Amino acid sequence: MDTLDAFARRKLAALEAAGLRRALLPTARLDGVHVLRAGRQLISFSCNDYLGLAHDPRVLAAAHGALDQHGAGAGASRLITGEHPLLGALERRLAAFKGAEATCVFGSGYLTNAGVIATLAGANDLVVLDELVHSSLLSGAKLSGARVLTFRHNDVDHLRELLGAHRAGAGRCLVATDGVFSMDGDLAPVGDLLAVCEAHDAWLMVDDAHGLGVVNGGRGAAHGHAVPLRMGTLSKALGSYGGYVCASAPVIDYLKTRARTLVYSTALPPATVAAALAALEIVESEPERVAQPLRKARRFAALMDLPEAQSSIVPVIVGEARRAVALSRALEERGYLVGAIRPPTVPLRTSRLRVTFSAAHRDEDVEGLAVAMRDVLREESP
Repeated sequence: MDTLDAFARRKLAALEAAGLRRALLPTARLDGVHVLRAGRQLISFSCNDYLGLAHDPRVLAAAHGALDQHGAGAGASRLITGEHPLLGALERRLAAFKGAEATCVFGSGYLTNAGVIATLAGANDLVVLDELVHSSLLSGAKLSGARVLTFRHNDVDHLRELLGAHRAGAGRCLVATDGVFSMDGDLAPVGDLLAVCEAHDAWLMVDDAHGLGVVNGGRGAAHGHAVPLRMGTLSKALGSYGGYVCASAPVIDYLKTRARTLVYSTALPPATVAAALAALEIVESEPERVAQPLRKARRFAALMDLPEAQSSIVPVIVGEARRAVALSRALEERGYLVGAIRPPTVPLRTSRLRVTFSAAHRDEDVEGLAVAMRDVLREESP
């Protein structure tokens, strides 16, 4: 039997050989788009701060004020003494913004998805996932103990087939999809999925982490549809940290009572919640800022002769993991930080450069990246 160290070394060696070993690289964010890494200032196209709000003076002022008034941490879980007043204020504001009865805020997006699915589904139930959903939805499905099936990406007919074949033999049924898929940037056909779910007595859950603040006037991919479970995060377009789910009042009350990832986690710090509240106000009041990430993504896609962007995420698929890493390094040498995404985050042989756009990027930044990317792709060709 391996010692623990031997096991770890063997696994690391295998990852290294496949070009899949990862490392944590210290990166200091200087503002909305500039970072400092290894002593060099780079223009980052690898951040989910889609509206540049993490450094907005109004957001920082709100965080500082909450820090001074309420302290650094919540001190306990929400059901003990961690329910500071800002949490309720944020939940009410999110519910109003999303057109929902109620909202529950969790400690992170991962905790939200893992907790919601594991609370609402169990043994003898059925959970059906788009094959490209975020890992946190899959974790929640597995934690639930329900039977888990996947349907082909954005294939409404395949979902219909699976529910037709398996729904009758299950108790409850929950279907989950991303609203904006985090590695491909495409949108789920929410309306069509919802119609299939309603026809088969299934609950639809949409993870709109990358839609909030970006698509449909910032209200997300599920906006305009009566989706019973609408999840999102505070850590991307809102520039803060945390996750939430919008649903009916009874569902939210039940989750606050039974979701283990809420009950047994310390509440979000007051400063984090205050920052999200300030950022949400900016999203509501500045539609031109909200429109910028998609506009810039579409400009880049046009310059690269790629399909029109549907969100602030544009993938440049290059195939093998080592190639993606080499291209990322070549771009970094030219002053641009673009992450190389490799399996298991994406399927085998679909490693890519994942380019994300922010309202804080200048048009010349976008055009400069396109020139640099065309250059590095051309230089590697035989």
